[in-house]
Amino acid sequence: MTEHAGPEQMRSAMAEYVQAVHGAYIDAANALPPGDRARLPLFAADTFTVIVAGARYLHVLATTDKLPAPAGPEVSLEQQLDDMHWTLRFFDPVISPGLGLIDETLEPAPQAVRETLGIRSVVYHLSVPPGSGLSAHHAQHAGTGLAHSQAAADRDFTTIAQLRPRDGSLVSEMYQAHVNAMPNAARLLAGALTGTTVAADDVDDLDVIRRNTLAILRSAEQ
Repeated sequence: MTEHAGPEQMRSAMAEYVQAVHGAYIDAANALPPGDRARLPLFAADTFTVIVAGARYLHVLATTDKLPAPAGPEVSLEQQLDDMHWTLRFFDPVISPGLGLIDETLEPAPQAVRETLGIRSVVYHLSVPPGSGLSAHHAQHAGTGLAHSQAAADRDFTTIAQLRPRDGSLVSEMYQAHVNAMPNAARLLAGALTGTTVAADDVDDLDVIRRNTLAILRSAEQ
C-alpha cells in the first residue's frame, strides 16, 4: 500500500491484510488441541468488528463491542474465512476528528485511539508504523504471533485459577484486563492475587505482568 494509493485501493489492501492475519491465526490455532483452539478469543466470539483507524500510525483492532451502523462517508465490509466472520470498519480524522489530535510523534498511542473511538472490549490491537508495507509476510508474522500469545495467556490464566481457586472473580477480572489491554488494572488485580507488587508502575507489558504473577503464585505453593 503506497502513500499515493486512492481510498478504494487502501481499503482493498487493508481488507487483504486483515484476511491474511486471520488466515495465519487460523493456521496456527489448528495445531492446538480442540479445547484450547475454541477458547481463543477470535473463535469464542460469534462475530466481531475489525477497526482500521488512521492516526500517524495505522491501528488495526478487533472488538466485540456493538457499534452503530455506518453513517456518512464511513465504509464497512463484511468478511469471512472458514468459520470466522467479521465486519471491517474504517475510521480516519474525517470520520472521527479526535484521531487527528492524537500525538504519536514518538510512539503509537493505542489506548488513546481506543478512547477516541469509545472501544472497551479489545480482542487484539496491532499498531503499524508509518511507511510500513502491509505485506503477506508481515500479516503471517502478526497472525501467528497473535494466536500463540493468546494461547499462552489462556494456559497461564487456567493455571493461575487452579493455584487460587477461591479467587476466581479476581482471576476472571485480571484475564479481562489482559484481553482488553488494560495494564494498570492488570497490575492492581495481580497485586490483589499475590499480595505483592508483580511489576513496576511503568511496566505496561501485559505478558510480563501475567508471567510474573504466575511465577510468584507458583513460588508460594512450593
